[in-house]
Amino acid sequence: MAGLLAPGAAYGCACGCGVFDVATSSMFPVESGDMPYIAYAYQDQNRNWSGTGTAPASDNDDKELATHFLTIGWQHMFNRSWGAQIEVPYDFRFFKGTDNQGNIESHNWNQLGDIRIEGIYSGFRPDMSAAVTFGLKLPTGIHTEDADLVDRDTQIGTGSTDLLLGGYYRGQLDTNGWWNWYAQALLEVPTLIQDQYRPGVELDSAAGIYYRGFNLGGVHITPLAQLIFSERVHDTGAAADAGGTGYQRVLVSPGLEFHVHPFRIYADAEFPVIQNFNGDQLAAPVMFKVNISYMF
Repeated sequence: MAGLLAPGAAYGCACGCGVFDVATSSMFPVESGDMPYIAYAYQDQNRNWSGTGTAPASDNDDKELATHFLTIGWQHMFNRSWGAQIEVPYDFRFFKGTDNQGNIESHNWNQLGDIRIEGIYSGFRPDMSAAVTFGLKLPTGIHTEDADLVDRDTQIGTGSTDLLLGGYYRGQLDTNGWWNWYAQALLEVPTLIQDQYRPGVELDSAAGIYYRGFNLGGVHITPLAQLIFSERVHDTGAAADAGGTGYQRVLVSPGLEFHVHPFRIYADAEFPVIQNFNGDQLAAPVMFKVNISYMF
């Protein structure tokens, strides 16, 4: 959901883009109806990381991986219990690394990513405060771009069909409903694969609190703070680099939501505070996300 329901990663790169699939309560459904939206996220993985700290850039054949993620989505709640969502990503990526001949090269490309289709069941409670999600990530993104330079875990498409299973819960911290909290998680399990590459199973989860007591004119302003945990198992298969993929990360993320019915604008920044990477991988010092939605 832009909160729960967006994009995933070459030797030593580990995109870890699934973290953008959690970390905001702005898209939890609260009634039946439709919500089209557009989401933008960005990260520049420009520092080498090994284990729990930085490592010399010379230890990694990959030098930089910068990606602009643009996603168009539509969430439809048929009623207060059942809904569905589709996300169509289009990504712009820059990669600098070492090709098969040992030369430092760079490559820019943009293309359709892996489309996600998910169902939503929110019928556990009358206020729709608890839900589970389930669906598929389809192999619509290309996974063969400049294969001499761009390895499988740096491709925009993974080439795999993945099972998606998630859920969330939100609640109040006070009687007037100004202070609220939420928790959510999304598990991604690759099932059908192509060309001897299986991405690692990935779990992304978040917990946050937000305050709904600010109004400026007709604009409702909601500040929030959240803690994000992300783990990915190493990739497997003949085309994978098992020693240079897989990680655990903890991020802190402040954010703001502006609500002028029927529009909502959400933005946050995500800062890693703990990282443990297998081998040498490229890491981003900060990640950004913006979401604009329209409810009717």
